[in-house]
Amino acid sequence: MIRVIHSFNSLFRNCRDSNQRYICGGGISLVLVLLILGCYWLYRYLKKRKEFKQKAKYFKRNGGLLLQQQMSSTEGIVDKTKVFTVAELEKATDNFNENRILGQGGQGMVYKGVLTDGRIVAIKKSKKVDETQVEPFINEVVLLSQINHRNVVGLLGCCLETEVPTLVYEFIPNGTLYQNLHGQGDEFQLTWKMRLQIAAESAGAVAYLHSSSSAPIYHRDIKSANILVGEKYRAKVSDFGTSRAITIDQTHVTTAVQGTYGYLDPEYFQSHQFTEKSDVYSFGVVLVELVTGKKPIHPTGNGGWISLAAEFLSKMEDSCLFDILDSRIIDEGKEEEFVAVAELARKCLYVNGKQRPTMKEIAAQLDAIRSSQMPEVKPAESNNVITEAIYFHSGSSSRSTIEVQQLMSMTL
Repeated sequence: MIRVIHSFNSLFRNCRDSNQRYICGGGISLVLVLLILGCYWLYRYLKKRKEFKQKAKYFKRNGGLLLQQQMSSTEGIVDKTKVFTVAELEKATDNFNENRILGQGGQGMVYKGVLTDGRIVAIKKSKKVDETQVEPFINEVVLLSQINHRNVVGLLGCCLETEVPTLVYEFIPNGTLYQNLHGQGDEFQLTWKMRLQIAAESAGAVAYLHSSSSAPIYHRDIKSANILVGEKYRAKVSDFGTSRAITIDQTHVTTAVQGTYGYLDPEYFQSHQFTEKSDVYSFGVVLVELVTGKKPIHPTGNGGWISLAAEFLSKMEDSCLFDILDSRIIDEGKEEEFVAVAELARKCLYVNGKQRPTMKEIAAQLDAIRSSQMPEVKPAESNNVITEAIYFHSGSSSRSTIEVQQLMSMTL
């Protein structure tokens, strides 16, 4: 650059008369402008090239190649799944403005966004992931793209160009079932009729997953925080990050224990074999939440912690259901409805998974209760249920050394 300027100065001195000086000055100015423009366009080219390489790097690291492979091998997924650009999502969320945050979970942040076509969406931006978490992410994309049910949250697409992968869902306006049941303050409370509707619809959704003719799906993390509440309080089952599709002839999946404390099937916890009846157990805990209004793990009067499932089964064993019934709904429903749902929940919590009902049977019974066509309720045999309450004191229990803080972080 110094040499170029020196050459320009020499050229300018060689211009003898004023006309030549004007011509030389104009020529030098033009060359300088072209030089500056050239540098600017070179900078932009190099910047875009760097951004392109970075996006390609993120796309590959975030499982883009795996997704492409899955999409090419799965019929119909290409038409249902849109791969968004980071620019589209930044525009939709006002550059991921903190005012757009809907919630934060263990796997990342959820933002409210508005697409260019006016659709309101929920954008789930995951936390930094390592290679071991890429497969669950792509797994969720592929599974949700194959599901078409009004009570399962709809996946619109994903973005893999950013440092952390992002999923784009349909927007569900009324939060999670957990928030509606256990929220603080004077916000609107779910009525018994609404709770029955949510229970029946979410049971139907899980039954649909279990009975899929092509590849039955085990959810593996059913809980009130993963059931969204939509318009007219329609249930939407969500969060398929740990779900697994299986072949029709499979009866279980053997994996390391995953899920949320308070909802974990004790049989699965011991055997590491997850079956469709493990989902049934978790759903049973959700039913107990709906009936009692209590959290899956909650404090006792003496400073400890107790499993809701254990407390519920103990009360049922003593025929004291109405001692733990949610006072907010006790005047809204019929006694036989409360008893029927409680008995159904107790059957879901059988120790022996084979004796639990299927999700299809659960959905049918809940539909019958909603329509007041009450099925005959046979009390559960006491030797089939857990009657020993599990209490947590000073950060540990008699059956586990898991700290209370860890338990609470998994359930709150």
